[in-house]
Amino acid sequence: MADRSQVVVMKEEAGARSGPGAVEPTPAIDLVASPDRFINRELSWLQFNRRVLEEAANEAHPLLERVRFLSISANNLDEFFMVRVAGLKAQLRAGLTLKSPDGLTPAEQLTRIGDAVGALASDQQKRWRELRQMLAGHGIVLTEVPEMAKKEKTWLEDHFLRHIFPLLTPLAIDPAHPFPFIPNLGFTIALQLARASDGKAMNALIRMPNKLDRFVRLPGEGTAAARVSTLEQVIGLFIGRLFPGYAVKGQGAFRVIRDSEVEIEEEAEDLVREFETVLKRRRRGSVIRLEIDAAMPVELRRFVQRALACADDEIFLVDGVLALNELSQLIGLLDRPDLEFVPYNPRYPERIRDHAGDCFAAIRQKDLVVHHPYESFDVVVQFLQQAARDPDVVAIKQTLYRTSAESPIVRALVEAAEMGKSVTALIELKARFDEEANIRWSRALERAGAQVVYGFIELKTHAKLSMVVRREGGALASYVHVGTIIRLRPASTPISRSSPPIRSSRATSRTFSTM
Repeated sequence: MADRSQVVVMKEEAGARSGPGAVEPTPAIDLVASPDRFINRELSWLQFNRRVLEEAANEAHPLLERVRFLSISANNLDEFFMVRVAGLKAQLRAGLTLKSPDGLTPAEQLTRIGDAVGALASDQQKRWRELRQMLAGHGIVLTEVPEMAKKEKTWLEDHFLRHIFPLLTPLAIDPAHPFPFIPNLGFTIALQLARASDGKAMNALIRMPNKLDRFVRLPGEGTAAARVSTLEQVIGLFIGRLFPGYAVKGQGAFRVIRDSEVEIEEEAEDLVREFETVLKRRRRGSVIRLEIDAAMPVELRRFVQRALACADDEIFLVDGVLALNELSQLIGLLDRPDLEFVPYNPRYPERIRDHAGDCFAAIRQKDLVVHHPYESFDVVVQFLQQAARDPDVVAIKQTLYRTSAESPIVRALVEAAEMGKSVTALIELKARFDEEANIRWSRALERAGAQVVYGFIELKTHAKLSMVVRREGGALASYVHVGTIIRLRPASTPISRSSPPIRSSRATSRTFSTM
């Protein structure tokens, strides 16, 4: 609070500023009541993804790791459209005009998102062109068809006929063969063809099978240097094999991104069946974004747009490479450890090693904290595997959010249930894009005899919790694993997981905490 002298000075200064030629003071904004105090969630996320892209320009990273960051940025953007943009478009279709906390309607948010995404996508292509030149400097060349030698084309033809041709289905589009359904993230080549005998025009499609690798490595000597071609270029080279008797008048690739947002009724009687129904419906969600090769002829482009019922603001012309998220496949195709991060080998907790691998004995000594990724996650798997096989263990309880395709955690729970132990698993069905995998694991656990329960409709269960109940000395002792993750460091360093150490308050309860 100002005293009297301060008030006098302030009044004099105010009077001096109010003289002739004085600049009118800017009216103060009441931030408490103004939406200006908020940052828009969607635009903030796009800024986050731009920071991911900036890691692809970080010269401190090995070259292939920079390519990986570009791939991650592109994959993030796909998911952003499938969920965030899809949600806003659903509000727009429903006629909702409710403003976000920062004061923007759904339509205004979509307009700003479109501007931000256009700049981000352009910068992604620019970054790829720069990285491509750098890769060439290290002997990794992405080869265009005109640059291929005759012997390379001969090898490619044999490779195409053996490994690609049997998986392709050429589709002519006419009244008897309507435009087919293109799945989410479906990559397709559109063609304008003319019959050689009479010049009759025909449009056609070639769907790119998901099981085919995006990149083909051409034969060559040594492992350091590599010449690589994209799948679409290889297919384009041998279109005559797919449409004999036709000449190609125009062609171009396109890619579809569909609405993948999942909405569950809170009153659903059977949550699993409700999810299964919604997931089937999600596969045929409306088109949110249609990416088209900028080199595609305008007439062919309009044909694709009409067939997919896309509005003009849903069309994105790509002057470069479609599906940049698939650049991660390029890294696996090459054997260049000199261009990747040096693998980090985490240490195994010494106290468990001192107890000959007995997790229970190590935790009984005192509570244990394991810091990932600097210490191996294998100890968590070993904890549950030991519990599954220990005859003194009578019960295991576990939360599951995301699991790997061959999850050793779930397999340990299945093994424990099959051995007659009481196993309870709380499975979160709302793990985005892992919903189907979690439903499969829940079925497998139920078949093994485990009790499966699900999370709350309005909440997500992210916690990584395990509780093992064991008979010891005529009493029951509980061993608890508590896992948390907090991202503390930038992407240029390993992700650090951290949480405060947890101590048990009961003599019969032991705590095993991972950070």
